[in-house]
Amino acid sequence: MSRDRLSALELLAVDSIDAGRIERELRAIVAIPSVTGDEEAVQTEMAALMAASDLAVERVATDPAQLAADPDWPGSEVARTTLSVVIGRAGRPGGRRVIVLGHVDVVPVGDETLWRTPPWTPTVVDGALYGRGAVDMKGGVVAGLAAVRAAIAGVAAAGRELDGEILFVSVPSEEDGGGGMLAAIRAGATGDAAVIPEPSGLQVVTAHAGAITFRLTIPGKAAHASKRREGVSALDKLAVISAALAADEANRNGAETHPRMVALGLPYPTIIGKVSGGEWASTVIDRIVVEGRYGVRLGDAWPAAETELRAVIAGACAADPWLREHPVTVEITGGRFSSAEIADEHPLATGLAAAIGDTLGELPQFIAEPYGADMRLLIREGGTPTVIFGPGAPEVAHAPNEHVHLDEVVRCARALAVWLLREVGPPEP
Repeated sequence: MSRDRLSALELLAVDSIDAGRIERELRAIVAIPSVTGDEEAVQTEMAALMAASDLAVERVATDPAQLAADPDWPGSEVARTTLSVVIGRAGRPGGRRVIVLGHVDVVPVGDETLWRTPPWTPTVVDGALYGRGAVDMKGGVVAGLAAVRAAIAGVAAAGRELDGEILFVSVPSEEDGGGGMLAAIRAGATGDAAVIPEPSGLQVVTAHAGAITFRLTIPGKAAHASKRREGVSALDKLAVISAALAADEANRNGAETHPRMVALGLPYPTIIGKVSGGEWASTVIDRIVVEGRYGVRLGDAWPAAETELRAVIAGACAADPWLREHPVTVEITGGRFSSAEIADEHPLATGLAAAIGDTLGELPQFIAEPYGADMRLLIREGGTPTVIFGPGAPEVAHAPNEHVHLDEVVRCARALAVWLLREVGPPEP
């Protein structure tokens, strides 16, 4: 840690960060299975951790059905009966407000035989904590809470008070669309600036793409296998649609000019992730249903991507004699992730980068990511400038043997604590 660029108050804060406590808290919440749609138990633990960190805690219970009627509802992929947000507050309301927030829902573990350690038994190996959700994004959640706690402790040790308000927010339902984030926004969790400690390798994400999920129903005509020419195989027509989607993917990505998106190589991927069809081995398939993901371009909201996707499918159908008369049905399902961006010169980006550089001794890079995130909801629906900055590698998220290095969690907490104090800490005497 670099110390010569930090004020006495900032040093009090970063020195108060307890690596052992961070590990204990991370173990506690990773051990709670919180697959999307089942987040109540982990939210109870988050409320307890916030209270133990001297935050005023509010738990907001949102009716999922009522939220689904919101015009800005971002979609969902799982049925749920509960949707609770936990908000911790510190400092003086009415002034400048900054937010650190994260999601506590995780994706399913998949094939447990591929894990080197049990996914719900947090295990430290060579300084990294393994378990489902460790990097996406419970490590970041714990780092954010530790940073808020450190900012409070530093100010208290100096006998002073925050000159503004800090909100620490724990949300569900990020993985399947962002309903938890929208619920938090509707509950008033907006402010002057926000940081989401999603895994970014301690770089600062100022732009991200988006994505929509879709379902295509592709018709064919059944016939006995011995008379297959009398039928039309929906599988053959899936090949037509797949080729059209591949050509569209190449065109969309080839047209991108934003340097950071271009650097990603494939910023707007299209994928068919699920295929179902056929009822009998010796019958020509008369119907195939596929589900997949379609990227949202930087600068676009999700409806623009839906329009593009529908045009691609319509064009492929128009060019095929069978599909022209029996067109593919297109449905938009699941999460709807718009893109988001703030300028590199925005005070949030530059201020956070300076705090990171002064604390960790090296300035971060400003980067873009090809995935969707809650960042876009805070910017678009919450009117809150937001960036992503967190510990760990996005590449190990959603994968077997997901893990986060504990020292990176600590480093993230230190940098965020300094940023918080520079945003809403007491003025220098």
